[in-house]
Amino acid sequence: MKAITDLIGSGWAFPPTIDPQGGVALARATNEIEQAIRIILLTPLGQRVMRPTFGCRIHELVFAPNNSTTAAQAIRYVEEALAMWEPRIQVTEVTVTMDANENGRQPVTADPKEDGRMFIHINYFIKSTNDPRSLVFPFYLIPEE
Repeated sequence: MKAITDLIGSGWAFPPTIDPQGGVALARATNEIEQAIRIILLTPLGQRVMRPTFGCRIHELVFAPNNSTTAAQAIRYVEEALAMWEPRIQVTEVTVTMDANENGRQPVTADPKEDGRMFIHINYFIKSTNDPRSLVFPFYLIPEE
């Protein structure tokens, strides 16, 4: 496990917390990469004053209709953000579904019962170890009134 930590690194846990010894909790290895991906996707462009291009444009879609066009834009924005800001991974596939348990290959269809909830399935591998990983990121659209 030490070799993986040396290759990938470590950083502050997100959200920042205190560890049992009273220091800053750290995220290590693959957990650190997953937290970094979530930080990138949760950060709207312009939110960080000293780095205004950091983040993901997906937040521009909050008021978009829940349809396949919005899903395609979400996929593009996620791929662009991760390619720009997470050099330790190679994204192999990004898909959108309405169910977190689906495998991500079904086409997206609007379901009024879901109130605009989309699940973004991200398949990637860690470049230094060729370790395949996946992450499901929930994204919520604000439904029309």
